[in-house]
Amino acid sequence: MGEELTPTLVVRDFDPNRDRERVEAVERICEVGPSDKLSLFTDMLGDPICRVRNSPAFLMLVAEIGEEIVGMIRGCIKTVTCGKRVSRKGKQDDSNAKHVPVYTRVAYILGLRVSPNQRRMGIGLKLVHRMEAWFRDNGGEYSYMATENDNLASVKLFTDKCGYSKFRTPSILVNPVFAHRARVSPKVTIISLSPSDAEVLYRRRFATTEFFPRDIDSVLKNKLSLGTFLAVPRGSYRAETWPGPDLFLSDPPKSWALVSVWNSKEVFTLEVRGASCVKRTLAKTTRVVDRALPWLRIPSIPDLFRPFGFHFMYGLGGEGPEAVKMVKALCGFAHNLAMEKGCRVVATEVSPNEPLRFGIPHWKMLSCDEDLWCMKRLGEDYSDGSVGDWTKSQPGMSIFVDPREV
Repeated sequence: MGEELTPTLVVRDFDPNRDRERVEAVERICEVGPSDKLSLFTDMLGDPICRVRNSPAFLMLVAEIGEEIVGMIRGCIKTVTCGKRVSRKGKQDDSNAKHVPVYTRVAYILGLRVSPNQRRMGIGLKLVHRMEAWFRDNGGEYSYMATENDNLASVKLFTDKCGYSKFRTPSILVNPVFAHRARVSPKVTIISLSPSDAEVLYRRRFATTEFFPRDIDSVLKNKLSLGTFLAVPRGSYRAETWPGPDLFLSDPPKSWALVSVWNSKEVFTLEVRGASCVKRTLAKTTRVVDRALPWLRIPSIPDLFRPFGFHFMYGLGGEGPEAVKMVKALCGFAHNLAMEKGCRVVATEVSPNEPLRFGIPHWKMLSCDEDLWCMKRLGEDYSDGSVGDWTKSQPGMSIFVDPREV
């Protein structure tokens, strides 16, 4: 008898026509959580590349042994702010000096999966290396990934074997959508901005925020972006007399804030599994009471034990001594918008140093205080020498989390 040949591992581009069902099967077995703990499951609604599809450039790779798909990885590339520098109209004119953003091409890795029975064989490492090669070929200067801080296997793969460094630790803040409407302070006016007006405000005030996307106009005009909302003290501005961003910025109120809302419900759904019958019953009871007595504003636990959608708040920013109160009003507005759209939670992600986070209501049991971002420099050249190696930079007060890759 001849020697039996072992099928070789092949890493190739994802083919939606032939790979979709097999990829979904791998996703399901990778998301099986422990029977005694709550686990979060993701349904990509039949589109395995949904979480990168809206990015400027994206790729999905699969690892295949024979006819079996044993792993996958997704990646995307965009241009973002990595720092800032001082710009002067004249060489000695400090009066006109201002900070302008320094941009770089950054790549993002997400959705790395390897079948449980094929792990510890180097498949994940090969997928990462192939994806990084695509990043380099397409001008990527840095690559980063996000994972839970306690996901030791993922952290070890990227930091020990792939050369990544721990970079940032933003907080994911999640608030349930109740059966009653959230209260929005009557002392605050909320104005819905057009994408073009929102773009001007973001570029003028927040373009130097770390990870700010250079193509913010594409984000704001995307059909999944439900709008940008500006909060100002009542009596300062009204929607009917909105003068436009230029006049607003020339004479802004003492305090203001803005936020944009992304409809992640149309991209994928989530589901909490592993809850006991007692926990499910208690949660249902809170919803029944909330619906029956909405005027009491009793916090209720939404039904997270069936597939549910969520809205993501992004581009949070503001100025002035009352900016936190403005943010709180915006969050109430976003809650009511999510309630109208049938979502069960509202989420956002902010820097741990973000001063406006104190205006963001959230439940600790649903949130993650320390998400972990790891980063790697892909090349030796830098887009701007004034920043140097971004991976060694200190974190700023704020961070811009792109909703296209949530």
